[in-house]
Amino acid sequence: MVENLTIETFKEKIFDFENESDWKYKGGRPAIIDFYADWCGPCKMLAPILDELASEYNGKVDIYKVDVDKERELTQEFGVMSMPSLLFIPLKGKPQMVRGAIPKGEFEKIMGKLFK
Repeated sequence: MVENLTIETFKEKIFDFENESDWKYKGGRPAIIDFYADWCGPCKMLAPILDELASEYNGKVDIYKVDVDKERELTQEFGVMSMPSLLFIPLKGKPQMVRGAIPKGEFEKIMGKLFK
């Protein structure tokens, strides 16, 4: 299931950027965060793909969404300027941002590389 994050739940589940300077992921599984807007056409096209991935990778990868209009501080913290922007978070190492709607096969390629 895709879960919506607020700034509070982001700091609790992903990374407390207000109190930590070095990236330290808090999750127990790799994650994908979709920075989206309700009015964004490509974001709407991406939503069913994220739902499919959430179902197929249930228990292996956590998938989250951040509404850029509601969570402006979080959006600014990650330099999100266009939607959708996707943050891929491996268990070890730095997260990587991918901008734009990508097909399901591309998600799986990126996940295969980053989430080993």
